[in-house]
Amino acid sequence: MTRGWIAFLVAGIIACRNAPAGTGDFVLQKIGDGVWAAIVNDQGKAGGNAGFVVGDDGVVVIDTFQDPEPAADLLAEIRKITNLPIRFVVNTHYHLDHVNGNDVFAAAGAVIVAHKNVRAWIRSENTKMIDPPVTPEKKARVQSIALPNVGYDANVDLYLGARRVNVRYYPGHTGGDSVVWVPDARVVFCGDLLWKDHIPNLIDASTPAWIRTLDAMPADYGASTWVPGHGGVAKAEDIATFKKYLVDLRGKVAAEQAQGKSPDALTRDILPDLKSNYGNWGFFDDLASANLSDMAQELAGTKRLLAH
Repeated sequence: MTRGWIAFLVAGIIACRNAPAGTGDFVLQKIGDGVWAAIVNDQGKAGGNAGFVVGDDGVVVIDTFQDPEPAADLLAEIRKITNLPIRFVVNTHYHLDHVNGNDVFAAAGAVIVAHKNVRAWIRSENTKMIDPPVTPEKKARVQSIALPNVGYDANVDLYLGARRVNVRYYPGHTGGDSVVWVPDARVVFCGDLLWKDHIPNLIDASTPAWIRTLDAMPADYGASTWVPGHGGVAKAEDIATFKKYLVDLRGKVAAEQAQGKSPDALTRDILPDLKSNYGNWGFFDDLASANLSDMAQELAGTKRLLAH
């Protein structure tokens, strides 16, 4: 199985590009009082969604894209809205498409906050996901990403004056995933624990834990606006739709494995059915086959998992 999508992310952060910079890579949407989502263009350089919260005395930024150029563009957009200091960046998890702009915000004075596992994984695990050849240039880029200054275990509150932003760990996608909750605006930034109409990356996933998380989040946060890691701003029903995808995938792979089918036969038999239901989702061609392989390994107990 190839990791073409991961290779695409890495190649995107080091290649010379002529594409115009700026908000062509993302669109800002105001989704609450002082709360903005930066929804990416899948064909652009930004990679994964980001956002920011403006409080009384500063700003919290949630995720920093897969490339420093759109990260700098995001900082410029924030500066059009407020000159308050960037106090915090929250990395929702370690994957390249959410952390590779950290340097931009660290240089602006931000303290980078993440689950305690993320600091080590940003460099070690992202390097392991680079497709061969692992060139010195690729490795150097990954090794230079600014790391979190603050790690937390289960929960941490960040304050922008009187405005509170809660950061909470949930298991499922990587074993180091944060959800960012803005209670006074009822906005939840989910990172890659939620994908709206996009096939997810399952390379680090524990799907039973992830399914439990998708049950827990609506119960924990109620009627809210949800910002996924990929796809547009979401509603509660989008969480249920994404959960159904994971449940369907587990069920289909388990049924094929019970018949003793080889990985190749399993993929051949399931992929057309998967495409009939989810073929219009983003990243289907890039990740659907890998999802089947990852799920087969998970159910067989042979998949390497990070701590969950």
